[in-house]
Amino acid sequence: METNQTNETWNQPKQENKKIVAGICAILIGGIGVHKFILGYSKEGIIQIILSVVSCGLLGIIPFIEGIIYLTKSDEDFYNTYQVGKRPWF
Repeated sequence: METNQTNETWNQPKQENKKIVAGICAILIGGIGVHKFILGYSKEGIIQIILSVVSCGLLGIIPFIEGIIYLTKSDEDFYNTYQVGKRPWF
């Protein structure tokens, strides 16, 4: 009886996926850039705050769309795109 597995995942560290938190924050309070700060994009978060203030909240549609995109991506695709690949916008 062989107990070795070729795809051993039990001893690999778990990767933190911030998909749900970032997506919900982007939809609910995205105008203040919280989702950008959660993903580690400080510069983009500050830009989002400035855009919201300058446009009186009219550009709040951008984080709303981002939140929908975040939540519709697969976990692996989200992790590779926004956390590993560091793609800050859309």
